[in-house]
Amino acid sequence: MANKELLDLNASAPSKRHMGLRASRALSNTMIYILLITISVIWLVPFVCILLQSFRVESTWQVGYVVPQQWGLDNYRNLFNTDFPRWYLNTFVAALATAVLQTVIVLCMSYTLSRFRFKMRKPLMRFMLILGMFPGMLTMIILYRVLKDLGMTQANSVPGLILVYIASSGMGYYVSKGFFDTIPKSLDEAARVDGATRFQVLKKIILPLSKPIVIYTILTAFMGPWGDFVFARYIAFGSSAGSNVAVGLYNWLNKDQISQYYTTFCAGGVMVAIPVTILFMSLQKYYVEGVTGGAVKG
Repeated sequence: MANKELLDLNASAPSKRHMGLRASRALSNTMIYILLITISVIWLVPFVCILLQSFRVESTWQVGYVVPQQWGLDNYRNLFNTDFPRWYLNTFVAALATAVLQTVIVLCMSYTLSRFRFKMRKPLMRFMLILGMFPGMLTMIILYRVLKDLGMTQANSVPGLILVYIASSGMGYYVSKGFFDTIPKSLDEAARVDGATRFQVLKKIILPLSKPIVIYTILTAFMGPWGDFVFARYIAFGSSAGSNVAVGLYNWLNKDQISQYYTTFCAGGVMVAIPVTILFMSLQKYYVEGVTGGAVKG
């Protein structure tokens, strides 16, 4: 009888340990979910407030409540009676041109460093890595001087911004090169045996297999100019015609204009966020795959 009870105790011990582990894991997951939900709420509150204020039509200045007393689309219509369409176009042109040109440069640089072995390859990679550690603000004064001499400041700041955005884009090869390193080189060799050129290998073999990293590169290249403020304001230098949306909307918040343009500013903020949000949400899957796929040692 004693032996039977002992056997029952030994048999139930793993089951109890298993239940204890499950309970501990469930409690840990619950705490993590609560923390993530809390962070999400704190992060989303300002955006929700801006969205609600953009529909407020009873007044245009700041008020002490969030939910509008009168709802309408007047603030969105007022945007088209200001310089906002010009700012929006400037931002879109700069972001689109940068996304295309920077993606081409980054992918070509990444493919070269991943597939070719040449003298000074590793010192070049180390040099670009070290150079990228210096803050870009160190070069703002000289860049402004150069762009001013070229006539690419103030009202003509968009070409200057594009030039600066793509000038050092080749140094952002790290993630793309890591992704290319995961693609077997035997595919390149087989294509080369069949008579394919290096460009054909990149175009017809590497890029189709690298869709996530291509989309990741396009997204990051597009979102950089779209949200730039410091350098764009420095180059535009008070010119409304050469401002992007970040600089233009910020000017509405000065003490002379905020009482007139506060709700219009909120509407402009919503309009700026819409295309980036749609683009990111629709391509989020590839964005995550590009980041994780490129996070390897190469």
